[in-house]
Parts: sequence; C-alpha cells; structure tokens
Amino acid sequence: MEQKKATSLPEKIPTHIAIIMDGNGRWAISRGLPRLAGHRAGTENLRRIIQACVEFGIQYLTVYAFSTENWTRPLDEVQGLMKIFEEVIDRELQELYDQGVQLRHLGRLENLNLSFQEKIQKAIEKTRNNSRLILNIAFNYGGRDEIVYVIRRMLKEGVKPEEVDEALVCRYLFTAGTPDPDLIIRTSGEMRGSNFLLWQGSYSEWYFPAVYWPDFDKEQLRLALEEFNHRDRRYGRVKTAKEKDSPE
Repeated sequence: MEQKKATSLPEKIPTHIAIIMDGNGRWAISRGLPRLAGHRAGTENLRRIIQACVEFGIQYLTVYAFSTENWTRPLDEVQGLMKIFEEVIDRELQELYDQGVQLRHLGRLENLNLSFQEKIQKAIEKTRNNSRLILNIAFNYGGRDEIVYVIRRMLKEGVKPEEVDEALVCRYLFTAGTPDPDLIIRTSGEMRGSNFLLWQGSYSEWYFPAVYWPDFDKEQLRLALEEFNHRDRRYGRVKTAKEKDSPE
C-alpha cells in the first residue's frame, strides 16, 4: 500500500526563510528544453512557494533572483531573464497585493533599464502597507557588494570608527529592519553560499535538497521545515545542563 504524505506542520515555524532558487537551467536541459524555459518554470514555482509560505505562517521570505555575478552569463540569457522578470511583475503584482504580500528589493537598481526600475518601484509602493508576508527579492544583489555599499555609505555620512558596531551595520544593510534568516535553502543539491546574505546568514541553518528549483513544491518546503525543527541552534554557545534537560 502506498504511504500517504504527512501533512501536519512542524511545531517550530521559522520567522524568515531565504532561498537560493538554483537548478532552473539544469531542469530545462534535462528535459531537452532551452535554459530560459527553466527560468520561466522557476518563476511559476515561486508563486506556489509564496502561497505555501503564507499558509505555513512564515513572515519573511527572501529569494535570490539575480546576482551581481549573473551579468557575466551569455547576453541572450541575461536579456531573456530581464524580460521574464518584467513580465512577472506585470502579471503577478495584483495577485501578490491581494494576498497581502509586501514586496521589497535587495540590491542595486542602477544597472537596470529605467522602465524596469520604475516597475520595481511601483510594485514596492503599491504593496508597502501589506504585512501578511514580506517578500524580499534579491535582484542585482551580492553579499560582498552589499558590505562595500555599507562601508561607502558610512564613510560618506561621516560615521566615526568608534560608532561602528553590529547594530549600526545592520541599519545600513539592504535588509535593514528585517530579522536575519533562520533557514537558508539552496535547491539542486549544490552546497555553497554563492555570495548570498553573507552578514545576515552568519547563524542561519542551511538546507540543501537535491531537487531543482522548479520541482521544489509545498511538500518539499514542509520537509525543509521538518529538518529545521531537528536543528539545535546554539549561536556559538554551549547549553547548560538545565537547558539540556528542559523540554523544547
């Protein structure tokens, strides 16, 4: 008899999940399709995962959509990606708004064409009062670039060395006001951080499912949450005997 999938949610739901949506190109190639077909499938899947996050009660979702290093990909792929992303904003904005999703952008807009920049700003403005799910889109984003950006802003604003501490740095980050991710997921089985949330992910739990991003569905997300519940988050400290004996 085929065993039914478990549907119950784990006890602990992370406040903030971040996802490196990896494997779109390989998903397409494995099916004899062009790489851009995989990217389109990936954007379709993002809609489903957003809905799952809303259902599961996750408050913040950050997705790595386009990195500062992705500009080095073949020109036709980059141009195709830009077209797909613009189409997604046009097609999905109203639905995201209706679901109570607030859109935020992480990264730089300077390298994008003006019409695309305007669409992003319009989406941010339209959804700014929504609070059911905060969706951070890391687009033209790199963790190292973010840290350079922070340093330059501090220097420009005349911040004194003795004023610099972790709390101040956090206020200058693209993610200012957002809690650090509890769980970072990278699909496709690749096990590296790829310049993603270098500061914010210092004590995040990592999870590396082997499935490509277009196949990472609601059940796969639930399994990630199950794994998160098994992690012992110590943040560099050692639990006392009393903490070890106490129930979760």
